[in-house]
Amino acid sequence: MNILSPSILAADFGHLAKQLEIVEKKNTGWVHVDVMDGMFVPSISFGMPVIASIRKQTGLFFDTHLMVIDPERYIDDFKKAGSDLLTVHVEACKDVSATLKHIKASGMKAGISLNPETDTEKLLPFVKDVDLVLVMSVHPGFGGQKFIPETLKKAERIKREIEMTNPSCRLEMDGGINLQNLKEVLAAGVDTIVAGTAVFGGDIEKNITEFEKIMF
Repeated sequence: MNILSPSILAADFGHLAKQLEIVEKKNTGWVHVDVMDGMFVPSISFGMPVIASIRKQTGLFFDTHLMVIDPERYIDDFKKAGSDLLTVHVEACKDVSATLKHIKASGMKAGISLNPETDTEKLLPFVKDVDLVLVMSVHPGFGGQKFIPETLKKAERIKREIEMTNPSCRLEMDGGINLQNLKEVLAAGVDTIVAGTAVFGGDIEKNITEFEKIMF
C-alpha cells in the first residue's frame, strides 16, 4: 500500500497544529519530520523539543529523517520525543550497523538514506536490516528544490534489492515530488512519498486529495 508522508518542513509553523489536524483528518497516517544540524547539510531546522511539542497534538506516525552528523548520539532522545521511525544517512554514521541496531533496540523502526551523489552500492548491504530506505531526489538541506530525474534509477536498483532480501521494507523518496512527476516516481517502485511544498503550499486538503487520486 502506498503512503503519503507530508513534510512539515514546508508547513506554516505559526499554524502547525492546525495544519497537522488537516493532514490527520485526511488519513494519510504519516508525517515527515526533517531534522538538520547545519553540519551534514547547510541548513538548521528543529529538534527534539519541537517533535515532543507536536507529538502532544497528533496521533500521526512520525517519519523522522535525521540529516545530522553522528546521529547515534541522539537516538534515545528522539524516541523520548515521540518519533516512530528514525532514518539516518549512510554518509553520516560512524558505524551504520550499530546505529540501526540501536534504533531498533529503542523501539523505533529504522530507516537508511543516501544522497543523490552517493553510490547506491554503499547502501545495499543495509537493506536487509531496515524498515525503510529513503532515496533523496534533491540535495538535502533545503525545501522547494527541483527533482533530480537520475535518482529514479537509484530507486529502481534499491527496489530490486528490497524484493530479493527484505520484501516488507518500504521504499521512500523525498525531494521535488509533485503531481507532474508522481507517476514516474511510483513506477520506479517507490511506495512512500514525501511531499512538502506540494502539500502545504495552498489548500492542504485539496493537495492531498490530488496526490491520493494518483497514488491509490
